[in-house]
Amino acid sequence: MIDYRRLRVALLGAGAVGSQVADLLIRHADELADRSGAALELAGIAVRDIDAPRDVDLPRELLTTDADTLIVGSDIVIELMGGIDTARAHILTALNSGADVVTGNKALLATHGAEIFDAADQVGASVYYEAAVAGAIPIIRPLRDSLAGDRVQRIMGIVNGTTNYILDRMDEEGAEMGDILVDAQRLGYAEADPTADIEGYDAAQKAAILASLAFHTSVPLDAVHREGITSITKTTMDAARHAGYVIKLLAVCERVTGRASASDRTAGSDEAISVRVYPALIRRSHPLANVHGVNNAVFVEAEAAGNLMFYGAGAGGVQTASAVLGDVVSAARRHIAGGVGVGESTRANLPVLDIGQVVTRYQVTLEVDDRPGVLARVAGILSEGRVSIATVEQTIQPSPDGEAGTGSARLVIGTHKALEQDLDETVKRLAGDDVVIRVASVLRVEGD
Repeated sequence: MIDYRRLRVALLGAGAVGSQVADLLIRHADELADRSGAALELAGIAVRDIDAPRDVDLPRELLTTDADTLIVGSDIVIELMGGIDTARAHILTALNSGADVVTGNKALLATHGAEIFDAADQVGASVYYEAAVAGAIPIIRPLRDSLAGDRVQRIMGIVNGTTNYILDRMDEEGAEMGDILVDAQRLGYAEADPTADIEGYDAAQKAAILASLAFHTSVPLDAVHREGITSITKTTMDAARHAGYVIKLLAVCERVTGRASASDRTAGSDEAISVRVYPALIRRSHPLANVHGVNNAVFVEAEAAGNLMFYGAGAGGVQTASAVLGDVVSAARRHIAGGVGVGESTRANLPVLDIGQVVTRYQVTLEVDDRPGVLARVAGILSEGRVSIATVEQTIQPSPDGEAGTGSARLVIGTHKALEQDLDETVKRLAGDDVVIRVASVLRVEGD
């Protein structure tokens, strides 16, 4: 039997993920030792309430409410407690005591990532966070390591399982969002307060992390444009299906050239990045269109590697525990090998564009008066706003009394690529014109 060096592991949090991590560390101790080259001793598990019910029956002697004492003297600290302020304090304590940190805390990294990574650099420690984005899907390490020598041009990701479940069922069943949300809550896919998911906050945090890695630039959370899915209705979904699209909540991170302002240009480069989250139309032939249920997927476009697709379970206790343990093994190997930790590469310092500078295609749905000259009037407003029409589909909606020419019409207008600020101003003009009854929806088109 090999006499491995022993490393003390502290676990903060024993919720759905933490309890699974603890169970696997205990049950698979011998295998993990063989893989990492170190005997991983679970020194303790910091919890708020020792007597709280848990998914896994954990040894009571490992449970403690004294996180600070547990952290000091540990070689690896796993933070799975969630929240921001207390988790931040514990992670900084761990790093300053010389420990490596493994975390799945996307909200913390999106908010205080720069501070945490800087603290790790100061002491030569490492922070691992594969579980922070897309659950069990390996995406952090491929971006940070495997693609470090390439130039990532674009990332499109479905990184929130709750919204994907809702939109997927709306598409397949023709149901309204409210009914499906109730089912999602009953099944445990959505929280009692689903705001973080359906308003795009969760996806925005993950987008900030992905963009920071992909473009070697620190991306603050408030630089991520965020929209949720609450505006998506059965009618919107039906129109998308009819046009050959599916609607997904996408995190889009892309490198753009020629739109950085003179003051924002670094070292003579005119490159910038755009980071945004919103519901978007995507062709049914695109790989992301076939991501169903609560699954996640990340589609990466790299200059040399080409198109890469990462797909799998985006959440779940045991699935996410898999990603956490992969990081624990990496941290253990680093301890055995010695040397300082490898810090985050954020030296590109590319400016983050405002949403108004984004260029993409759009689908604009209008309800208009059914009378001669309306289409010409709408086309004129679009043209004046520098928005070029690619397709138009008109559906007549007769008046209740059946009299011709007194009803309304629905116009579904597909555009060529346009600047977001031009499109936004044009839509405002359309909404104020007397031939337009209402602007039913405006959706971006991605992936073409």
